[in-house]
Amino acid sequence: MVSRRKVLFAVGTVAAVPALGASALPETPSQVRFEHGVASGDPLIDGFILWTRISGLERGADITWQITKDDSFNTVVAEGKVYTDAGRDYTVKADVRGLTPDTDYVYRFLAGPIPSPVGRTRTLPLETDKVVLAVASCALHPNGYFNAYRAIANLPRVDAVVHLGDYIYEYGAGLTDYGMGNGRMLMRMPEPAHEIVTLADYRMRHAQYKRDEDLQAAHARAPWICVFDDHEICNNPWRDGAENHNAGEGDWGVRKAAALKAYSEWMPIRDPEPGRLREAIYRSVRFGKLAELVMLESRLLARTKQLDYAEDLTYIDGKPDKTAFRTKLNAPERELLGAEQRDWLQNTLTTSVHDGVTWQVLGNQIVMAKVNGPDIVKRLGPDAIAAMRNLAPEGARQKLDTFVALFDSADPLPLNLDGWDGYPAERERVYAMIKAAKARTVVVSGDSHCAWANQLHDVTGQTMAVELGVTAISSPTRWLDSWLPDLQLAETLADQNTEVVAADDAYNGFVRLTLTPDEMTGEWMSVSTITSRTFTCFPQRRFSAKAKDLVLKPGA
Repeated sequence: MVSRRKVLFAVGTVAAVPALGASALPETPSQVRFEHGVASGDPLIDGFILWTRISGLERGADITWQITKDDSFNTVVAEGKVYTDAGRDYTVKADVRGLTPDTDYVYRFLAGPIPSPVGRTRTLPLETDKVVLAVASCALHPNGYFNAYRAIANLPRVDAVVHLGDYIYEYGAGLTDYGMGNGRMLMRMPEPAHEIVTLADYRMRHAQYKRDEDLQAAHARAPWICVFDDHEICNNPWRDGAENHNAGEGDWGVRKAAALKAYSEWMPIRDPEPGRLREAIYRSVRFGKLAELVMLESRLLARTKQLDYAEDLTYIDGKPDKTAFRTKLNAPERELLGAEQRDWLQNTLTTSVHDGVTWQVLGNQIVMAKVNGPDIVKRLGPDAIAAMRNLAPEGARQKLDTFVALFDSADPLPLNLDGWDGYPAERERVYAMIKAAKARTVVVSGDSHCAWANQLHDVTGQTMAVELGVTAISSPTRWLDSWLPDLQLAETLADQNTEVVAADDAYNGFVRLTLTPDEMTGEWMSVSTITSRTFTCFPQRRFSAKAKDLVLKPGA
């Protein structure tokens, strides 16, 4: 049994705000509520982060947490108090240590006599022969119900939930705002109704998400290991700005700081060490000698501004100068991770392999595979493209012509310049690290709203890793259907790109990743709908790779 005194002391030293001057809870305890559920995260072999948020408080107070091994709470194995106040939006975060490795625990919070919902979590193993991870990304609240989160909560086994970002979205409730077609139909309106910019805005949006019962269920099911992507701040940021940070929205640094503070408050992640930037969220989690999950940060710390075909592609005699564009694209100074994170990654991979860990799993926000844009003439036929041109208005005709020119299969350019395809020199630096460490690497990727199974190679053609890309929890998937309904984009990309074993953009869902000493298995877990609360969840496709060769193969 863990010493209560020991754990109380440990947690007291890491509380975000000291408990000096803590006051009693309101005289009418019924005012105090746990509207946002409970969560755990960042597991260790002897502990984890516990999280909740208290509604109804108007002044600082001490909140009790308790840990047991069953729902009765008759035998509490650890407990402590954490102070919260308006300075952290009345969120509560306890960094618990001193527990037993590889053990399931039940936890709750107490605001005076009022108990929170109950959550389940577990510590990391010292040794294990199996790890099951649910990998998720991209939850646009207005666009649909969080059925995929409910499906994660219902899994018979999940050792941790790995969230690769876009946990929230920044957009407002305007007629043309992202996802608002479904949002109006389902009455899932963003709070606040405008695009979020200030600290109060970001806090309100996080609060809305965490009131969702399906998301609460997934958080209460297992520990989460999270990184932000772009929409936790705003669309497509780089180190000095963002595509969706516009005139009239204030200073970029102020907005970024507000978004990161709210994220730190509202997510079950370990707070940064003193002197460490909130942006530096990269870290690793080891599951015995079976797997090391290495979470990367590729958005804010060091990312060079994304190239843009409309701004950076020049033309000669009306034709795109692809040679000049590739010179810009391949410039060695274009980076995503930065020198400090690259050094950390190299050391982490090297140490992991040296310690005998079988799998090195890179948790990564963006697709790493080389994916050229679709040759729509080859796919649909020249007659179909000609008919489209004749019927299309001038603006759409220009868009179609540009699409054909950019992605002609004789000399195609990458589809997504915001992903690793926009930073090929940085990708090769990561591949060099994998090669030097002799890491057995599985990459899991988010952001794209598409399910992927990719075989990754370096510039010489040597196999580097396998990649599983997750589709979206509830964000839109088929993004070209509105003007090229017969294209079947994901299928076309798989047919026309050698690194893409398979891709699918028909369903929302998540990836279930199972690791054993001999094999990696990835399943596209798909939900039948996001516009009805009645749904089914099913393994749409399975892929596997043996540890001995890392060759990705479709399964039954």
